[in-house]
Amino acid sequence: MPVTRRLLCAAAALLPVAAFAAEPFPSKPVTVVTAFAPGSGPDAVLRLVADKLSKTWNQRVLVENKPGGGGFIAIEAVRRAAADGYTLLQLDSEHLAALPHLYKAKGFETLKAFEPAAVLFRTPFMVAVSSTSKWKSMGELVAAAKAQPGQVTFGSWGVGSPGHLGGEQLEMSTDTSMQHVPFREVSQLFTSVGGGDVAWSFASIPSSQGAYKSGKLRYLAVAAGKRIAQLPEVPTVAEAGGPAGLEVNSFVVLVAPRGLPAAVRDKVHADVQKALAEPDIKARFDTFAFETLAWNAAEIERQAQLKSAIYADLVRRKNISLE
Repeated sequence: MPVTRRLLCAAAALLPVAAFAAEPFPSKPVTVVTAFAPGSGPDAVLRLVADKLSKTWNQRVLVENKPGGGGFIAIEAVRRAAADGYTLLQLDSEHLAALPHLYKAKGFETLKAFEPAAVLFRTPFMVAVSSTSKWKSMGELVAAAKAQPGQVTFGSWGVGSPGHLGGEQLEMSTDTSMQHVPFREVSQLFTSVGGGDVAWSFASIPSSQGAYKSGKLRYLAVAAGKRIAQLPEVPTVAEAGGPAGLEVNSFVVLVAPRGLPAAVRDKVHADVQKALAEPDIKARFDTFAFETLAWNAAEIERQAQLKSAIYADLVRRKNISLE
């Protein structure tokens, strides 16, 4: 076969590969694994955004809930996936910033295995008690914890969650000791708090609204620097007699295995931002006190590092290990 003809045949054989490589993202369904339980605030937001993305991309965007294990169940499900954008993972800032300090023996650093693709929202947390609780303020809660070391219980939606770490922060700032009770399901947590089985917990508005609206929960305070517009009657922790400066919040992001092509990362970021700007999602965010953020991947990593420094100090001073 002449040399020219052989070269043409070789070039023709490469055409399908080149065409596939140039195929725009996404050209097939995308799966988003979440570390959060169905019915939680992050899950609700993810499903809204997934619906918007499926229409923008003209591809199915599937959501798979894999809660539990401090986030490691979801992490392990995605850790070895291809870095092509077709498998994403929803985590919060504590998965990014706290896990390496809480599980040192694992030698796992979230931001070495995954890279940020898009930020979804940031949320403040309320201090929730049963509507029948005798406590009417943070001052009374703290006084009870001081009077009964190790007896006052607080619940959370898992070890290493912002609800757990926020409780540890409250203990440290008030020189108290309380008993942490982790739950696998968010609904179980607020059922237990509402029933008085667990004394209190941190709570986002969407995750606790069912129990709150049915009259089973009462909010003592918001762990933020100022009151929130959605519940202006609820004081800050400091205003309610708690420690000054206690702020408990979390931001939620989409990440992908390291090595994600920049063009895919930028598209996910841009299309998520577009989805979050839709009027129906903005209205839902306003109801839930969720804050939208315009952070790019570099800013997400910077904010995670700031939280990491806080958690490193917390874990060291409280001698916390979740191995």
